[in-house]
Amino acid sequence: MARGTAQRVFRMTLLVAASTAACVIPLPSWLDPARPAFLSITLLWLVFAGPKPAGLLAAWLTGLLLDLLQGGMLGQNALAMVVTVAIALKFRLQVRAFPPLNQAVVVAGLLFIYEFLIFWTDGMAGLPGRGGWRWLYPLTSALLWPLLAALHQRALGRH
Repeated sequence: MARGTAQRVFRMTLLVAASTAACVIPLPSWLDPARPAFLSITLLWLVFAGPKPAGLLAAWLTGLLLDLLQGGMLGQNALAMVVTVAIALKFRLQVRAFPPLNQAVVVAGLLFIYEFLIFWTDGMAGLPGRGGWRWLYPLTSALLWPLLAALHQRALGRH
């Protein structure tokens, strides 16, 4: 593996690890419903603008890791992450051409699909829902998309 490729893989791994940590760090109870989906945003950025698009295996593994760290139903986030990344991969080239604000609208739609899948699997398993606040995090994530995409761009660069 070339030195530049190894460095890029290392930086992407650090970026995913930091995003995962940001998803599980405790927040005050009043702020928790608005927590952005840092890991989902990172994977979507890797699909849309990253040096090499993230694949379904990466989505499944990171979703499974998030399931383990959050203590939820095993496979729930993995399923939602795979479906979301599969849709993003389908429209990758079109979304890549959009300006960041338009990309934020697409990201909001994808995160609403993600949250609907979590909502659906909670219902199928008979788990109590999080109420109407669950729909707030796709909006906060979409609002932060331009900033986080710029930070990811700075951390990894476009190759």
